[in-house]
Amino acid sequence: MTTTEQAEITYESTSKFAQVRPDLKLHYHEAGVGNGPTIVLLHGGGPGASSWSNFSKNIPVLAEKFHVLAVDQPGYGLSDKPTEHPQYFVHSSSALKDLLDTLEITGRVHLLGNSLGGGAAVRFALDFPDRAGRLVLMGPGGLSVNLFSPDPTEGVKNLGKFSFQPTRDNLEAFLRIMVFDQSLITPELVEERFAAASTLESLAAAKAMGKSFASADFEKGMLWRDAHKLRQRVLLIWGREDRVNPLDGALVATKMIPRAQLHVFGGCGHWAQLEKFDEFNRLASDFLLDGGN
Repeated sequence: MTTTEQAEITYESTSKFAQVRPDLKLHYHEAGVGNGPTIVLLHGGGPGASSWSNFSKNIPVLAEKFHVLAVDQPGYGLSDKPTEHPQYFVHSSSALKDLLDTLEITGRVHLLGNSLGGGAAVRFALDFPDRAGRLVLMGPGGLSVNLFSPDPTEGVKNLGKFSFQPTRDNLEAFLRIMVFDQSLITPELVEERFAAASTLESLAAAKAMGKSFASADFEKGMLWRDAHKLRQRVLLIWGREDRVNPLDGALVATKMIPRAQLHVFGGCGHWAQLEKFDEFNRLASDFLLDGGN
């Protein structure tokens, strides 16, 4: 891809909408059209998160080799924000399936998910195994079972604090737990995320998402129970200093997933795709493009 082509990958040039159900419209970014294979990027669940906020720097690099779909999960970004829905991983993964059907993408897609998005990616692979290719999961929710670290973790506590007291200071405190490199948390980032997270619609969607993890079908979120059913190759990526889903949470997933491998970045928190940008992009691309079974 030339420098000129990379410059064309902006928020505006990649932004698209799809009405995937009569009552659900999703927003997504598309790049690398005509390249292959297709890779779906699923962002984390922090306040103000979106596909662009999590992956804007990665999309141009990945689009050199892949057809990239970076999806705002339901309740986030510019996607619709329903407050009545099943367990969130089921909610998001079924919405993704409907998006792929709407876009007439019928083959397998690779999935790259961070935190909440990692959980949605695993649920998608479990529920629609013939549609899921390889998985790249960064500190994934639902698979992370802390063996030594306390629950709830620092990150989860701060997430709850913002939900009950949605102030700018509480948001900044949450974001600072996300990363090892504190220079990544700029005033501009805090303002951008706060503007997105503090709307009444976003706050209601966030509370509905949290509530779904204690709903009647809450066991759908306990992905570690079904991890042994995954037949895809899975790359687990963890930051050694992750304070949201700590590193010891990777051990059960590594044990249970038949075709798993684990890569740990030192000096890295919960946002490996940003804190270890170049290494992450190479690692993920090489894993997804490896011709082995």
